[in-house]
Parts: sequence; structure tokens; C-alpha cells
Amino acid sequence: MSNKRKARRASSQKKSRPAPRQAGRQASGRRWVRPAIWGVGLAAVVVGVVFIVTDVSENPQQRPNEEPDGVEVVEIGDYSHIEGAIAYDRNPPAGGNHSSAELPCQAYDQPVSNELAVHSLEHGAVWITYQPELSEDDIGTLRGYARRSEVIVSPYPGLDAPVVVTAWGRQMQADSADDERIDQFVRFFINQTAPENFATC
Repeated sequence: MSNKRKARRASSQKKSRPAPRQAGRQASGRRWVRPAIWGVGLAAVVVGVVFIVTDVSENPQQRPNEEPDGVEVVEIGDYSHIEGAIAYDRNPPAGGNHSSAELPCQAYDQPVSNELAVHSLEHGAVWITYQPELSEDDIGTLRGYARRSEVIVSPYPGLDAPVVVTAWGRQMQADSADDERIDQFVRFFINQTAPENFATC
């Protein structure tokens, strides 16, 4: 190979390599990527915190400032674990001795055991009971409360009112499933008066 060809090849190889200054520019161009990712992530966290705070402050599930009208205070005596059936002085009971087994908080199509429900009341739950002959729409309205945590909804034959709402040591009657006091009762008394508030339900 002639000296001229060698010189041309060497010259072309030098041209194909990026100059040190150009490589520096490429590296500096990539320096913003990581800070940008961190910035976007931080902004997302801030937006999430603001959303949560705003949602909590405007959440209709917040506890009301006062209890609804018509709430009866029920004196509760002993509240031990007892096996078998228990004779309560009111139906539905608002506390007292109860089963050692727990009743999951949800809506039920059939009546539930007093002894199991009272155990849930001891853990801070609210129990919504209703006359079985209520309309399907009314029952559906009441069952909707069970979407909240710590709420039991069940039919209860022989009630003195269409709806009776019960927490530990508190009870209220309602003439309609649409009574706004039901919602107020639920939000006011969940995990408030029971011996073992915030226990599992």
C-alpha cells in the first residue's frame, strides 16, 4: 500500500472518532435525565399528599361534631365471654356478655346471632338491624352501609321500629332507611364507646 493511501485511511479514521469536546457535550446532555426523573417523582408524591389531605378533609365519612337526636344510652353490666345462648334484656342487645367467636362486619341476608354481634360491638362496630318486611329498596339502602368498615347490617325479626341502629351502650330507632340520622349515628359511634375500640371485626 502506498504512503498516500495510508495517510488517507489514517485521516478518515481520525474524522470518524468523536472529538473529546463533542463527547463531553453528549455526557453533559445526559446529566439532566436523573434529576428530571427525581423531580417528576417528587412532584407526584407532593400531588398525592395534597390529594389525600384534601380527600380526608372533605370526606363525608368524617365523625360528626355531635350525635344524632334520639340516641338512648344503655347501661352495660358484665361483658365476659360466655358459651351458648344468652338472655339479653333488650333486642337487639347493645352490649353485655357475648360469644368468644367473632362476627365479620358485612351485610347479611339472614338474622345473625346476638352473641356474635355483641362481640363485634365490643370491638367498636355499629350494628344496623331492620324489619325483614322492609322493601328491597330500603334494604338495599341499609346494606350500602356495610361497604364501610366496622358496620354490620342484618334483618332482625320482631323489631319495635323499622330500623334500629346499635353501638356499644348506644341505640337509636329510625322509621325509615332514608333517615339521615342513621348515617350520623354510624359515623359518630364507630370505635367510640366500646371497651375494645379498633379491634378486628
